Amino acid sequence: MTIYEALKKDHVKVGALLTQLVDAAKSDDKTRSDLIEKIRDELIPHARAEEAVFYNSMRELSQGKGWAFHGYAEHAEAEAILRTLQVTDAMNINWAAAATKLKEAITHHVDEEENKMFPLAKKLFLDKEAEMMGEAFEKMKPEIKEGSFLDTTLDMVANLLPDRLRPAMKKFTTQPDQH
Repeated sequence: MTIYEALKKDHVKVGALLTQLVDAAKSDDKTRSDLIEKIRDELIPHARAEEAVFYNSMRELSQGKGWAFHGYAEHAEAEAILRTLQVTDAMNINWAAAATKLKEAITHHVDEEENKMFPLAKKLFLDKEAEMMGEAFEKMKPEIKEGSFLDTTLDMVANLLPDRLRPAMKKFTTQPDQH
């Protein structure tokens, strides 16, 4: 499976969960909390693995650098909305608006990624490279899902660093070293 197929598969899954979330505005707290947890469990591993594998590969090429950093920024925005949604759910403050904003932010991100970034990447990477990225992406997601909030936050910061600095940042994660 190529990176494009793997990412698109996740986009469809998260999109369906987001539709359920927006529709759950009048549901009970447990239903909403369960949906938020499912979205978090899909979105965070997807974002960290996508950054590490796809965005970091794109940013190594001058034509892809701008798109990669744009993607990082949109991930940070979506995660901020998700965290806000977790808090507003607990306090029941403007929950429906936050759910709609999260869906809109992710829908916008997916549209740009699939319709602008993917076509560019297909020109920059060989099919074999896209397959290798897809395999690496799928392998990383379960490992990331096991990480704590701190781990995934540190991973986000590490993904933004230049290659030479990433290993130094990784030593701060709370997970035991897998090597």
